Amino acid sequence: MYSQPIAEQSRSIWPYIQIARIDHWFKNIFMLLGVLLAFFYEPQNFSWGSIPILLLALAATCLVASSNYVLNELLDAPYDRMHPIKKNRPVPSGLIQSNLAMLEWFGLGAIGIFLASMIHPYFAATIVVFWISGIAYNVPPIRTKELPYLDVLSESLNNPIRLFLGWFAFVPDRLPPLSLTLAYWMVGAFFMATKRFAEYRRIGDKERAAQYRKSFSYYDEHRLLVSMFFYATTYALLTGIFIVRYHVELILFIPVAAAFLSYYLKIGLQDDSPVQNPEKLCRDPKFLGFMSISALVFMLLILSDIPIMYDLFNILPSSVDPLWTIGPGGTP
Repeated sequence: MYSQPIAEQSRSIWPYIQIARIDHWFKNIFMLLGVLLAFFYEPQNFSWGSIPILLLALAATCLVASSNYVLNELLDAPYDRMHPIKKNRPVPSGLIQSNLAMLEWFGLGAIGIFLASMIHPYFAATIVVFWISGIAYNVPPIRTKELPYLDVLSESLNNPIRLFLGWFAFVPDRLPPLSLTLAYWMVGAFFMATKRFAEYRRIGDKERAAQYRKSFSYYDEHRLLVSMFFYATTYALLTGIFIVRYHVELILFIPVAAAFLSYYLKIGLQDDSPVQNPEKLCRDPKFLGFMSISALVFMLLILSDIPIMYDLFNILPSSVDPLWTIGPGGTP
């Protein structure tokens, strides 16, 4: 029986690997804030035996994320043909069979949900929400990615979902602080709005931009800039609530966070800005170094105890359980 040469088989399979966007898996590092918070509140739950759970949680999250990416690539193909760069993706280039891509979408999602069910029901439920959010973002008639502002808010919702995934992997009976959860959502919205701003400027023509993304028929540079300011301000205020309420040592992190957001904005305002492709931006040594230092400072501060900070800012340490308990007997 005739069989395709290995090289030819690889060329036929490679486009399906591409649309799974494995190079975007780095975004699941946002789970680590949930893991760090879980360690901060429940350090007794962590040991060397926690590593397999973390790896399983990461695997489940990456597979479901890839499932969402496959759906995105498939349904965005007519619009990607209007983009100067994305028109070269596998689907608009005609390298993908839609029935096989739909099978890939379902298969990756099903395997991810199965792996999640091996960790905890709440973790699995959050994974299902993650998967459904991808459907709501991409599939008509909802297709939130076409609606101004809701496109940014619905996609950046993946930030708090990932936080919950990292948290529920180790603390399955309680929820993390709402102030930090919402702050995480808003900083994600700031990053996403900056990406929209860069995309809009890169296309350079409102009519063509609207053909690529319907929300661009409403957006312009001023509206996107104002929305970026709104998201950044809301993030700052919510983060301040979390810091004062739970861990005042993180006040020392404020200048670092402000510097990082300012640096990101500076990059976003460049012509043909790299924030259009975050997977490429994270290969920039300067950006990666700044991000790593910021994350390290945050980790050190959240795990530190500096009593003098409470005296300096005249704040009493929290004396009550800061978390919401899930199930019977939970906090109302």
